[in-house]
Amino acid sequence: MTQTHTARTPAQGQSRAHFTVPAKHPMVTVLGSGDALLRVIESAFPAVDIHVRGNEISAVGEAAEVALLQRLFDEMMLVLRTGQPMTEDAVERSIAMLRASENGGPEETPAEVLTQNILSSRGRTIRPKTLNQKRYVDAIDKHTVVFGIGPAGTGKTYLAMAKAVQALQSKQVNRIILTRPAVEAGERLGFLPGTLYEKIDPYLRPLYDALHDMLDPDSIPRLMAAGTIEVAPLAYMRGRTLNDAFIILDEAQNTSPEQMKMFLTRLGFDSKIVITGDITQVDLPGGTKSGLRQVQAILEGVEDVHFSRLTSHDVVRHKLVGRIVDAYEKYDDSQSGRDGK
Repeated sequence: MTQTHTARTPAQGQSRAHFTVPAKHPMVTVLGSGDALLRVIESAFPAVDIHVRGNEISAVGEAAEVALLQRLFDEMMLVLRTGQPMTEDAVERSIAMLRASENGGPEETPAEVLTQNILSSRGRTIRPKTLNQKRYVDAIDKHTVVFGIGPAGTGKTYLAMAKAVQALQSKQVNRIILTRPAVEAGERLGFLPGTLYEKIDPYLRPLYDALHDMLDPDSIPRLMAAGTIEVAPLAYMRGRTLNDAFIILDEAQNTSPEQMKMFLTRLGFDSKIVITGDITQVDLPGGTKSGLRQVQAILEGVEDVHFSRLTSHDVVRHKLVGRIVDAYEKYDDSQSGRDGK
């Protein structure tokens, strides 16, 4: 986008749009520091001439693209009005969502996705960043059992943890139970040195670390000592009925079919279960089926059970992570095709 006085006159078949940024919003919030957001928009709309003068933005180009750009600025302003800043990543995701909706895709708007607050803690707010993440979070509200299936970095565990803490704080549940299968430890009950509180096992440490992002770290030992929060290997769940709890099973691709059935049948009254995993990252011994892979065929379509599937497009880590996930999927597909010959 160039700083200029006037945009060129539209040619035949083209249109022009004007957008005024309200005076209470500094232009830097819309254009980005050093025009960083502007460059993202320019690269996404190469066929549109965009010009800025003061707080006025004008665009000339192909009518459909100009209309889409107008929608983008409208959505950006809706987000900015909530006090949430726009980032380069958020602009890119907004453009992708708007283009998808133009092609008969989802009706949810970027502002609806980007401004949905799950949890505010320690000066930061946890919220979905992609459409699939929003749908996953909404599914957790609506269903008793939700499966979040997708590659690393899609936020499936982190968002489930945020929903668990939200449910505890709003007294929807009395406790949070976080569990993982400890494959490398053979799921033996005695493998932990000391108590769970004294030494969180390395297989459980990622869950414990996420809690530190969402709660006052000083309160966590007290909540764990009181049993309000429990972080335990999957083997600790056997023989229990879990009432009034928000239960998360993480790394579920490493459960056997028997473990998955055992876990699902722990469900008690007024509880909610979220099961997360990546079916491309199974670490089970050779010949052992993944309970997460099998359960999709068993429970798909069962009332009050929902499967949320996230993809490389929902990776919210470094952009390169999404490209790495795609590259591995492409490689795996080519290898399976070769093996099938």
